[in-house]
Amino acid sequence: MEDLVLKYLTNNINASELEILRKWLKKSNNKVVFEKYIRDAYLINSAYESIEVDAAYKKVYQKIKQQEKPVSSLLSKYTKYAAAASVALLVSFAAFLYYRTGTSTATSHDSIVHNTINIGTDKAVLTLEDGSNVVLENGKKYNSKDATSNGKEIIYDQKNKGQKEIVYNYLTIPRGGQYFIKLADGTQVWLNSESKLKFPVAFPEGKTRNVELVYGEAYFNVSPSTAHKGSKFEVLNINQKVEVVGTQFNIRAYRDETNIYTTLAEGQILINQNGHTQKMYPAQQSNLDLNSKSLLIRKVEVRNEISWKDGLFIFKEKPLKVIAKTLSRWYNVDVVIENKEIENITFKGVLSKNQKIEDILDIMKSTGAITDYRKNAHTILIK
Repeated sequence: MEDLVLKYLTNNINASELEILRKWLKKSNNKVVFEKYIRDAYLINSAYESIEVDAAYKKVYQKIKQQEKPVSSLLSKYTKYAAAASVALLVSFAAFLYYRTGTSTATSHDSIVHNTINIGTDKAVLTLEDGSNVVLENGKKYNSKDATSNGKEIIYDQKNKGQKEIVYNYLTIPRGGQYFIKLADGTQVWLNSESKLKFPVAFPEGKTRNVELVYGEAYFNVSPSTAHKGSKFEVLNINQKVEVVGTQFNIRAYRDETNIYTTLAEGQILINQNGHTQKMYPAQQSNLDLNSKSLLIRKVEVRNEISWKDGLFIFKEKPLKVIAKTLSRWYNVDVVIENKEIENITFKGVLSKNQKIEDILDIMKSTGAITDYRKNAHTILIK
């Protein structure tokens, strides 16, 4: 339920989800749970605990109870408390971000070139078995004997499951894009910006179902083996193999990063790397270091790792250099940190993927984490 609260707070909740949240809040015991979540999500300084929690809870509960649409002004009346706590909250449900470590003193505002940087959207390039490319994007439909697309997702037909010959397609997501695909076996895959998936048009019956995450990030909700005569599902990558029976997990394997992160949300998976296999359980994340070839597994907050597929970025103690790379991919702009001394400054925050990047940068500047930034249509230079 916390995910629905978070989606509400960041203006990413739909009508059916809002109704679920409203009914849930009618139960008196859930008020305590809700208050705790508000505290965890928004409270920065414990000295202001009663003010922040009570105010936030009262406003949110009132709005949900009235079944009003998500609004972007919940915290607008309470920024004075955040200021008193020496932090900066974005005065919006869309996002909030605050400065956690390191010190800096803001200087004079440099001039900014006002060029539009577009927010990412649903788009992809489908490469067919004959090598031809099909552009998939909002407002553009696509139909073939194997698949259909409404511009936001592509669905492969399951009627070809008895097909013996294995034919592969590729789905490539550019920077500034994302896309959803439902494979022929019913497996659902969310692909993040700058990602590429290789997959069969149809899965032969009785054989292991293989797909390849060539690079990038993807969240898999795998159709269980019980629905496919016991056939396992495997996600291949040049550096590792993930064996699945039926479960949900996220793989992050970008070409410009030296670590591959696999996060398990539900079920069990096996990580196979260099002939060594390790079993993973829910709320665990494996970290494969491509330099040392070592594989470590640790507990994580799954929501923080997979929020991107639900229209959110949740940063928990993430360094500025990691945030910059994430923003670069989603907004299709090169975010360059000029002052290398601030690269490892960490932040905690919740951001909406529908948020303008200028709003995010202004929050960083207001905290003193960065002194200023310059931007044009292709580059943002952080000082």
